[in-house]
Amino acid sequence: MDIDDLEPRKTKPALKDLSALGVAELKDYIAKLEAEISRARAAIAAKEAQKNAAEAFFRKPS
Repeated sequence: MDIDDLEPRKTKPALKDLSALGVAELKDYIAKLEAEISRARAAIAAKEAQKNAAEAFFRKPS
């Protein structure tokens, strides 16, 4: 038995039914998604900065 067999399978989240939402609700939904995108971009930038700092620390002087 492989250890991966013990882990639960990750499924893709179902898409939200947009047909049931009004215009104001759709705009609110977009605003929430854009906020989440900004949060993800900030996390990426922080991780890249950390990686670059580590690479600079361990880089051999020329």
